[in-house]
Amino acid sequence: MHSCFELVDRSTVVMDPHDGRSIGVKPPSLRADVVTISHDHFDHNAVRVIKGDYVVVKDVAPRDIEGVRIRGITAFHDDVNGEKRGKINIFHITLNGIRFCHMGDLGHMLTDAQIKELGDVDVLFLPVGGVFTIDGAQAQEMVRAIKPKVAVPMHFRVGGLSMSIQNADGFLNGLPDENVVRVGNEVEFEAEDLPERTEYWVFSQ
Repeated sequence: MHSCFELVDRSTVVMDPHDGRSIGVKPPSLRADVVTISHDHFDHNAVRVIKGDYVVVKDVAPRDIEGVRIRGITAFHDDVNGEKRGKINIFHITLNGIRFCHMGDLGHMLTDAQIKELGDVDVLFLPVGGVFTIDGAQAQEMVRAIKPKVAVPMHFRVGGLSMSIQNADGFLNGLPDENVVRVGNEVEFEAEDLPERTEYWVFSQ
């Protein structure tokens, strides 16, 4: 967790790996074919912990790797055009017909033009913890604008985490209970399993 997720099909994609110890949580155990890095901060770029013969993607150029289609747009880690924390990559990843979007440490609201460039999204991973990124209320607004089938909160405070960010309550408060799904630490699904109305999948650590 934190901002690290693994997409598994014929190829495996790992997004924004961390080493666990540096942020006070359990180290991940990962093997990948493709690794995407939204930005070079220590809690997002720990490729050394990943096993396998993988390709690292750190820019937004469109590409097709092992059947995984990846493209990106450039955004910022803050709300002052990157002056505080620099740029980030937002990745749009298509795997087995499912369109994923990982927003990294997004620090501002996307413009209408950026949302249009992003295109359709089935599963959206977005930060909700504030301080270094958008907060829960802003994340809810992003979900309403992008309209994914599934929204996955990330980069929020959990037990043991050494980063002073907010928990996920600010994002989850006010959402219909029937649309919030606690999925444990993994979930299997096909494109046809995705809901018509946005669900919010909350992963355990």
